[in-house]
Amino acid sequence: MFTTSLFPQSSPSKVNEYLSDDLSLTFGLLREHPKVYWIWNHRRWCLENIPDGPSEEDIDGWRNATWKKELFVVEKMLEADARNFHAWNYRRYILATMTSPPPPKSELAYTTRKIESNFSNFSAWHQRSKVLLTLWESGELDRAKSIEEDFELVRNAMYTDPDDQSVWIYHAWLIGEGNDVPRLQFEITSIQELLDEQPDSKWCMESLVRYKRLLVTKHAATVGNEAVRSLVDGCLELLEKLRAIDPPRRRRYEEIAEGIKSSR
Repeated sequence: MFTTSLFPQSSPSKVNEYLSDDLSLTFGLLREHPKVYWIWNHRRWCLENIPDGPSEEDIDGWRNATWKKELFVVEKMLEADARNFHAWNYRRYILATMTSPPPPKSELAYTTRKIESNFSNFSAWHQRSKVLLTLWESGELDRAKSIEEDFELVRNAMYTDPDDQSVWIYHAWLIGEGNDVPRLQFEITSIQELLDEQPDSKWCMESLVRYKRLLVTKHAATVGNEAVRSLVDGCLELLEKLRAIDPPRRRRYEEIAEGIKSSR
């Protein structure tokens, strides 16, 4: 915490005025340079050094007003560039530090709006995963129901832009949160249908390999030997295609195939 003893001639209200001026200054700088770490870092420093006031009413008023303004500022920055990960990181900092932050369901709705306006927004998907974990842990949201709803959301995104990496990363995260056999089988079927429409989709093929291998390694006893053989053959066929369409990662696909063959 900043103390006025460093500046003995400055009252708490004057220090607060200095910090407010710096927040205004850096906001103008961020509009020109929205991805400069040190501008964002200086705003954090300002917030962390709001001085103690002569009364609780003063300090609470200064802090509450400043934090609310910061949330407004970062929303303006994300309106200008919804994928600015500096702004998203700062938003997480603000929400985690505010004494009276908006409810998590409000933040979940915010990520929905950002994602629906542009599926290719990795930071929004990432923020959504953080908020969902919070809501599940608190019991404010039914885990199974919300996972099902998010599979529908991400599936729409996959069909809209099957080449967008952020969508597939979030899909893999959802799979990790509920990778039972029926879910894996359903998602494999759905992705295969998309691959039939987009036969050169690298992300479709990579995801199919990942999820088929999950069935083989985690659920072999449930799916049975015949299904395991079919899944393994399918993985090897897909890896061969990936070698052809993605030469820079050719050796990676070969190593995965070698691992599958050696575990037969």
